[in-house]
Amino acid sequence: MDRSGKEQLVSSLRQDLAKSTLVIVAQQTGLTVAQVSDLRRQMREAGAQYKVAKNTLARLAIAGTENEPMTSFLSGPTALAYSKDPVAAAKVTINFANTNDKFKVVGGTLDGRLLSAKDIETLSKLPSLDQLRAKIIGTLSTPAARVVGVLQAPAGQLARVFSAYGNKV
Repeated sequence: MDRSGKEQLVSSLRQDLAKSTLVIVAQQTGLTVAQVSDLRRQMREAGAQYKVAKNTLARLAIAGTENEPMTSFLSGPTALAYSKDPVAAAKVTINFANTNDKFKVVGGTLDGRLLSAKDIETLSKLPSLDQLRAKIIGTLSTPAARVVGVLQAPAGQLARVFSAYGNKV
């Protein structure tokens, strides 16, 4: 890759990481092309991205950003997984690491705060942002549904009384 290609890669990576809430550094040694393709597919489905980059280029991309503390994790064959949703990339990477011995989560950052591999594993067990929103909506709509049910109950009872009276006559 020539110098302009590297500059473009660094610029693109910097922009992607700046938009992301969670950035995970993982080591991948000996993964097949099919396994990496499968991981990328899972990341896309979860709304995350997965990119393999040289450590020197990754260091240049995170230099001067809130992700700079994770520079210490960039050694060996590394890859970056990142997403806007703080749980999406964590779930996919931890699930993939649990099923594949050649893939290991090293650490990462969450809004500039350094995370260990154990922190990322804990984060992966949390519900996603969409699941939390659904729970909140469900919690808010339950009392309203109960009020409607209580208000409709007397009308239903009255209709049953009239029906019973009509069947008697």
